[in-house]
Amino acid sequence: MDITANQILIVDDEPEMCSVLSDILKDEGYETETATSGEKALARMGERDFAVVITDLNMKGMPGMALLKEIKQRHLDTNVIIMTGFGSIESAIEAMKDGAYDYVTKPVKSEQLAVITRKAVREVSLRRELVRLRREVEKEYSFNQILGKSKPMQAIFELIRRITPSPSSVLITGESGTGKELVARAVHYNSPRAKGPFIPVNCAAIPENLLESEMFGHMKGSFTDAKADRKGLFEEAQGGTLFLDEISELPISLQAKLLRVLQEKEIRRVGGTRSIPVDARVIAATNLDLAGEVKAKRFREDLYYRMNVIEVHMPALRERTEDIPLLAMHFVKKYAEPMKKPVAGLTEGTLALLMDYAWPGNVRELENVIERGVTLTRGEKIGSEDLPQAVRGDSGDRHMIEEAAEKTRTLAEVERAYILRVLEKTAGNKYQAAQVLGIDRKTLYRRLDEIEKQRTQS
Repeated sequence: MDITANQILIVDDEPEMCSVLSDILKDEGYETETATSGEKALARMGERDFAVVITDLNMKGMPGMALLKEIKQRHLDTNVIIMTGFGSIESAIEAMKDGAYDYVTKPVKSEQLAVITRKAVREVSLRRELVRLRREVEKEYSFNQILGKSKPMQAIFELIRRITPSPSSVLITGESGTGKELVARAVHYNSPRAKGPFIPVNCAAIPENLLESEMFGHMKGSFTDAKADRKGLFEEAQGGTLFLDEISELPISLQAKLLRVLQEKEIRRVGGTRSIPVDARVIAATNLDLAGEVKAKRFREDLYYRMNVIEVHMPALRERTEDIPLLAMHFVKKYAEPMKKPVAGLTEGTLALLMDYAWPGNVRELENVIERGVTLTRGEKIGSEDLPQAVRGDSGDRHMIEEAAEKTRTLAEVERAYILRVLEKTAGNKYQAAQVLGIDRKTLYRRLDEIEKQRTQS
């Protein structure tokens, strides 16, 4: 079947009207075909795919309303625009309730028809692109795309296989960059919900005053900018999976509402008066010690236990170093092909440096390093000179202790130098730096304040 988002089918029992509308839309760059009855229109749609059907409501034989219902049953991907006389606008509005995209009144104004058709075609194009991208995502994030031959990763694979059929909530823990969202996608796309949507949301990226509306939706007029009713992410994820990344950043006030949703399987929009049933599996992720957050009264204990039905802990890259060569070669291929560079791998010295590095940014950092290496290398293998300074470690890191002892530096001086070096290696990410240093973030902030005071005093 020929598929194009530029094809318009015009249906009217008056051939002259079909001809006029066809000329208007051809001038706008569309390919048009016409049919003088609903029956002929359906037969034509069985032969090829149309982005938009423009049909009169009042026709001999099959009326426009009946044609609309047939199209909505047989061709869900097609938008229908209704034509009607000024006195039958109520019928057009009723048609929109039954699935029509929009309506135009007769006599049809060419400019109005062009604008509505353009919007209808664009919506179909975006919808088809979304379907195409979803198919690609399903392929890319299939279970086998998670790489790892180490024992920790093999244990993760086995756990994923066991939890995919279940509707239970999943909590994915682990440091930043370990692949928590990749695991969430693997669980979704290998579960009975695979054909449903996968909706990711970063709880830390949405302002607190907007987060409730984003998650649960809102009703028109419920706040200043609420100009129309809007579905929330839970409704968007119906039949699929809602992935709540950085769940630890969810405000306490919303934690109680999320707990209710998980227990009652229903939401209430902001400003709404009725409950709406929702069917979405919730997968959450955090790079913090959520049990510690519970003890510190920053996360609700009841929500923690409700979310933590099944925990998947992603190991840090430094805990599975035997996976580094496999991952590195995967990323070499990933970036060399689109760059059209004949990069086949890494030198032995480069691989040794990768194996020796602590990887505070985990797999994400490794991917960035390999992308840089593929970009910079002039040969068929990535050399040590193509790696970032932090990974090469040839700036004095490995001799810091010997140098400090030789110059009889104080412990405070060594500590200061080490903290600054770790911050440099983590690109200023204080959370990752605190993890490498083995201290909490508040302690790190306090030490940095002390270092800054020493600088200003010296």
